[in-house]
Amino acid sequence: MTHPVTHVVVLGAGRVGGAMAKDLAPDFKVTVADRSEAALARMRGAGLATRPADLATPDGVKAAVADADLVVGAVPGFMGFATARAVLEAGKPLVDISFFDEDCFELDALAKAQGLTAIVDCGVAPGCGNIILGDTARQWDHVDTFECLVGGLPAVRTWPYEYKAGFSPIDVIEEYTRPARYVKDGRMVTLPALSEPELLDFEGLGTLESFNTDGLRSLIRSFPQVPDMKEKTLRYPGHIEKMRMLRESGFFRKEKLQLAGVEISPLDLTTALLFPMWFMEEGDEDFTVMRVTVSGLKDGQRMRRELNLLDRYDPATKTTSMARTTGYTCTAAVRLLARGGYSHQGVNPPEFLGQEPGAWDFIRGELAKRGVVFTES
Repeated sequence: MTHPVTHVVVLGAGRVGGAMAKDLAPDFKVTVADRSEAALARMRGAGLATRPADLATPDGVKAAVADADLVVGAVPGFMGFATARAVLEAGKPLVDISFFDEDCFELDALAKAQGLTAIVDCGVAPGCGNIILGDTARQWDHVDTFECLVGGLPAVRTWPYEYKAGFSPIDVIEEYTRPARYVKDGRMVTLPALSEPELLDFEGLGTLESFNTDGLRSLIRSFPQVPDMKEKTLRYPGHIEKMRMLRESGFFRKEKLQLAGVEISPLDLTTALLFPMWFMEEGDEDFTVMRVTVSGLKDGQRMRRELNLLDRYDPATKTTSMARTTGYTCTAAVRLLARGGYSHQGVNPPEFLGQEPGAWDFIRGELAKRGVVFTES
């Protein structure tokens, strides 16, 4: 950073945005911007400065960040790309967790022209898995395989879905509909999301099912030399079949239908019925489970690196595990930038961060201070 970071503006006062704002408040002046008065009221109740803002428009974003030294993006994925572009056009560095669908590198020239650093996809997954791969590739001669298994789940399994959304529910459905890309034998393979189910056992949790989602994202471009890479999502057994049934029956389609003289998309109807059942109430407990495995060669020796995470809801602060693991990865990156530990201009997916000596150690240490602990073998 070319100038000191004293004022951070967090765009989005949702569950994760709020957790990040509270975490940053001891070290920075923090302002939270959102259009929801109820969400802002919760932030004020936590002693944070707030700002009403229409983040759905570039002008609204630019007004919200006008006095920021650094911006944290925590809007839903469908708003993420336009929001990030507006932040960069406003001349502000960015650390973002919106996980937008568009190609982040389309913003690279803009960020470089403005002399700015933008770190995108900086959550737990995508995020920590990418950083671990970057950190490993930096130290090894060659990486052969990378696998990231990750899921955020409610501690209590409630029929029929045995699922609650720890982040924006519309982004969860996007995971179930967007084709999943992975790399096998050096070639990119595209399969439907929810494909290739496997049952896997996790200590302390029992059996979970894994399935393909489009979680590799920028890694496909960043590491063309790694011949085998995949990311799979974890849920309680039986969830895949329910989601596939809804998807294949058309419940996730966005195209409008005429019904009884009313025009409505199946997705709008589905979300109206589904989201109340997926909504995490205050005090609902969750956990995040993650296993990252990397294999390859270092100094001519075969190497295998495995990192495991099992994080749970924090009852003391009433913070969900998904907000902790996603949010505190992002706030660690903010602190790394603020102290001059990373300064590469342009758009930086998390694997670029991992290739900076000491960056993963710093982020892992910041997570551990907050009880989010990766064990390594």
